[in-house]
Amino acid sequence: MSDNTRGALFMAGSMAAFTLNDTAMKALTQEMPVFQAIFLRGILATLGLLMLGYLMKSLRWNLPRRDRIVILIRSLAELGATATFLTALVHMPLANLSAILQALPLAVTLAAAVFLKETIGWRRMAAIIVGFIGVLIIIRPGPDGFEIWSILGLISVAFVVVRDLSTRFLSREVPSVNVAIWAAISVTTMGGLVTATQGWSPVTGHQATLVVTAAFFLLFGYMFAVMVMRVGDISFIAPFRYTALLWAIALGWIVFGNFPDGLTLIGASLVVASGIFTLWRERLKKTRQLPARV
Repeated sequence: MSDNTRGALFMAGSMAAFTLNDTAMKALTQEMPVFQAIFLRGILATLGLLMLGYLMKSLRWNLPRRDRIVILIRSLAELGATATFLTALVHMPLANLSAILQALPLAVTLAAAVFLKETIGWRRMAAIIVGFIGVLIIIRPGPDGFEIWSILGLISVAFVVVRDLSTRFLSREVPSVNVAIWAAISVTTMGGLVTATQGWSPVTGHQATLVVTAAFFLLFGYMFAVMVMRVGDISFIAPFRYTALLWAIALGWIVFGNFPDGLTLIGASLVVASGIFTLWRERLKKTRQLPARV
């Protein structure tokens, strides 16, 4: 399995985990303040990551100064992305907000070309643009499209671009679980500080179940999000972020009763097609590079 193929699988797994976490959090924040939900979920996710790191014998606290700076930047970007995304999620349908986030592959790929000097073939770029057109069909921007919550969603896109690109500058010796732990700690601390100023809401059994569910999927989302940015070419892996849209449409319909209309389904089809085409191009390229059998 090539680095690009592993990166694509990590990305798909990350999107599934994060969307399941988002579904639980959207249901939870209908009954509980947003930052209290972030705080409670973060405690469980952080403890789970610490336990995972201990079992994997991957916990390292004495990191080089350069890696500590990168982790700090990444953690701050994670914090900003979480705050803006979940605030918008409270007020928007899951599929709509997820559609806005699908601008990420184009943004990350272009940023990688500028800052990391990655080469982007015209076919890959065309596939990503087609996927982005699919996103525009879904969100249908217009005079009423970019309300404050949509703008928060776009701001979260910018934070995630910083988060993902900063990960590429980490040394390979830094365990992925360490990076995920610091991200979880930063977000949990933010949730706790805001909750301290807003007051505490009693937690019911149903809410506790949603917190545990969200933390479980967030744990895997954090891990995959770190791992995916450390292998393969961003220009190849980025389109697989579009799979989050499929999860969001399905879960939005099943859990919240928001069934997508025809244009949304057409846009989603373009998004999926772009990802499949990119994977096919990578396999074709790899096949051509294999030595002929004697």
